[in-house]
Amino acid sequence: MSKWQCTACVYVYDPEAGDPENGVAPGTPWEKVPEDWLCPVCGVGKELFEEIQD
Repeated sequence: MSKWQCTACVYVYDPEAGDPENGVAPGTPWEKVPEDWLCPVCGVGKELFEEIQD
């Protein structure tokens, strides 16, 4: 699975880990992350994330 990196603060969303502290269960692919989810580090929206390869 691809990871997604925040372009504002370089936080990386890893689908295998999810973001359980913010309601995204481990194993949740990027496409299933809610549209209103925000970067847990800097608070920007999904539109400022870019796909990166492992």
